Amino acid sequence: MTFTKVVAFVFLMVSNLTIAQITGKIEDTSDSYPLEYATAALYNQKDQSLVTGVITDINGAFTIENIKNGHYYLEASFVGYTTKTIRDIEISRGHKKKDLGVIKLVLGNQLNEIEIRAERATQINKIDRQVFDSRSFQNSQGGSATDVIKNLPSVSVDGLGDIRVRGSKGFAVLINGKPTQGDASAILAQLPANALERIEIITAPSAKYDSEGKGGILNIITKEGATNGTYAQVNLRGGFPSIEPYDTQEPAQRYGVDATINSKTDKWNLSFGTSYQRNDKTGRREGKLYIIDKVEDKQTFLPSDGERSFDDISYNGRFTVDFTPNKKDEFSLGFFAGKHTKDRLADITYYDNHSISPIGSNNRDYTFSYYNHNLRTRKGDFVLGSFDYGHTFDNEAKLSTSFLYEYTFLGGPTYNDNVDTPAYNVIYQEEYNTNDNPLHGLRFNLDYKWKPFSFGTLETGYQFRDLNHDGEFVYERDGIVVPEFSSKIELNRTLHSGYGQLTGNQGNWGYAAGLRLESMERSYTEALVSEVVPNKYNYDFVKLFPSASLQYSVNEDTKIKAAYSKRVERTTTLKMNSFAEREHSEVFEQGDNRLLPEFIDLVELGIDKKFNNNTSGYATAYYRHVDNAINRVNTLAYESNGAIMDSIINRVYSNVGKSKAIGLELGTQFKMTQNWSNFIGANVYNHTIKGDFEFRHRDDITRNYNVNSSNTIYSFNVNSTYSFWENASLQFTFNYLFETNTAQGQDSPFYSPNLTFKKAFLDNRLVATLQWQNIDMGLLNSNEQSIATSRPDEFYTYTNYVYEVDMITLNVSYTFNKVKNKSKFIESEFGKKEF
Repeated sequence: MTFTKVVAFVFLMVSNLTIAQITGKIEDTSDSYPLEYATAALYNQKDQSLVTGVITDINGAFTIENIKNGHYYLEASFVGYTTKTIRDIEISRGHKKKDLGVIKLVLGNQLNEIEIRAERATQINKIDRQVFDSRSFQNSQGGSATDVIKNLPSVSVDGLGDIRVRGSKGFAVLINGKPTQGDASAILAQLPANALERIEIITAPSAKYDSEGKGGILNIITKEGATNGTYAQVNLRGGFPSIEPYDTQEPAQRYGVDATINSKTDKWNLSFGTSYQRNDKTGRREGKLYIIDKVEDKQTFLPSDGERSFDDISYNGRFTVDFTPNKKDEFSLGFFAGKHTKDRLADITYYDNHSISPIGSNNRDYTFSYYNHNLRTRKGDFVLGSFDYGHTFDNEAKLSTSFLYEYTFLGGPTYNDNVDTPAYNVIYQEEYNTNDNPLHGLRFNLDYKWKPFSFGTLETGYQFRDLNHDGEFVYERDGIVVPEFSSKIELNRTLHSGYGQLTGNQGNWGYAAGLRLESMERSYTEALVSEVVPNKYNYDFVKLFPSASLQYSVNEDTKIKAAYSKRVERTTTLKMNSFAEREHSEVFEQGDNRLLPEFIDLVELGIDKKFNNNTSGYATAYYRHVDNAINRVNTLAYESNGAIMDSIINRVYSNVGKSKAIGLELGTQFKMTQNWSNFIGANVYNHTIKGDFEFRHRDDITRNYNVNSSNTIYSFNVNSTYSFWENASLQFTFNYLFETNTAQGQDSPFYSPNLTFKKAFLDNRLVATLQWQNIDMGLLNSNEQSIATSRPDEFYTYTNYVYEVDMITLNVSYTFNKVKNKSKFIESEFGKKEF
């Protein structure tokens, strides 16, 4: 062999052994959301053998190193998404780096080419969150976000409409990833279900999120897309007449309309929306109150029954303008103005069993009957403005800023009148409370994200929040101001926080670790209108809030993860106002001016498993520990001289000690047949509250109470859908919450069955949804829950709330242009928490 041939042979061998690199990015096709920890598997196209595989980083990007010359194909996959195959990838001399670009995955199972529709997965798991497709829950159409999330396994909703995540009422809400500070129930009740794309539950949030929320975070993602054009949709909703009237003074009215117009070009995205919703709820309230006064040797028994209904009206207008002049800069301007009014009517008869007698005796010293008219109005008029700017640098680093200002007027009076019964012509007492409390809120965020290391992405940021909330409360009895109950309050709270967060992956491992430092200054003042100098209560802290998460991919179908997060649940003005308000004839409600925030530790360990194309499931064990646990508790009400009031209970918000929850959350989705799909979620946990609290009456009477409560609680949600043909389906849902313990008692089980029929017309532009909610038919106790509290030898309370069942509603939605919607609107951040 000549020297020339030897050189040529060696060169050929080296060329064949030269290694190359394959890069790409995996995203959700519906909204270009990066799929972190998705799998990119490379196969030899000749014999279909697996060459290697990697998982994506936080930006959905992947890099496959050391690839020899040859022909390959790549499979991109993620649990809950359709696997996508990229074929004919050629690595040869002169092509040492192959960029596959953006690979879009569809949420749901891949169907054969002859099929004309796709089925989306109800739920998927990521390293730090669970993601639920809101469109899978047809019973929510035409309703609010609350109607969507009550179907999720982590969430339960009780008879009063209170929402819990893993048993906790305290959780934060994000709208399209942006933080809010509103009350979760109020925010979700005003978001139309039709506008939702998906909901993400972040049960152990990282340090880059605000530390608020002891149950974690709900991230509400609204419908959006990337297609240029004009989109318009109108939704009309109407409720059929009530089947069961519950003897209310007025029938419930349920109707609404919401409209969205969205126009997008390469540089501009303009969104306009308006909504008017009326969601009345009728029902009844049955109660018993039993009080023991050992000092006076008497016992009081107070039974009651009557109407408890809600008139709920909200309307608003809003717009958002997004401007992207180039690939590096993004601007967004938002405005929102709206009104929300909620009237709670409780017209209760306290009938002739209302009696006072010696303890242990049936001989009545006193018997009395009367009728109580109690109307509480709560209003929330919101005006908000926001501005956001983001800049991406040449090295892919990104700087983001966000500014939000909110003015909210919260208010509304409470009327409490006692008259004779059944004639209703003698007025015993008229009481009137004002409740005017305007709020100003300000938030500023500055965030920076870049990748200085090969093993991860670094994120840092600063946040400033400022809240000023005033309140003026005038208490009148029979037209005369009662100075000892009329007051003024003011809450000022300033927050500074900074964080650092590292996120990355190596091989089959994914990890994230962060630390948030928060400084809070809280000043609360209150005074009676007769007092010149107010009482002032200050509370400050500087604390660290660490977080960490770890995920290991056993294989493409199995992932194990663990996480830890420290959180805080801050106090609201409502829970700090120590001046009593007449909530009912037999109830005063007040807060604690020294109330401390709750501090929470969250730990979880979980596994996600895909069994086949039709079945997947997950299980997550979790532990939550709460210091300074806040509960609403009952105490005896006292006169100024220290005597017990015969038939009045004080309902107080107070720190009651420590609480903990140890639980297991399970979920599975499967198909019984090709047309019958199911999703079942369950949550079981042991909830314990232990400690004591000190209640200080304004007359300087101080009493200590012990708390020791424990119970094992479970809830489950069933979602079963049968598709008759490509544009019609029937869905049955069932939500169940077992008996729940509180600091002083327990809430009874609560459940709600629902049935929905959905049919699309005109190439899916027109969609009609017929709903049968809270199915009862006189055979069940749907939408009904009792609440009992007690303290030995002092009091016993029992209240049963019976709300409307067998409600039938029709929702009709028409889309004028099938271009995907990219509407995004801002939401209240401060005021809704107080509403």
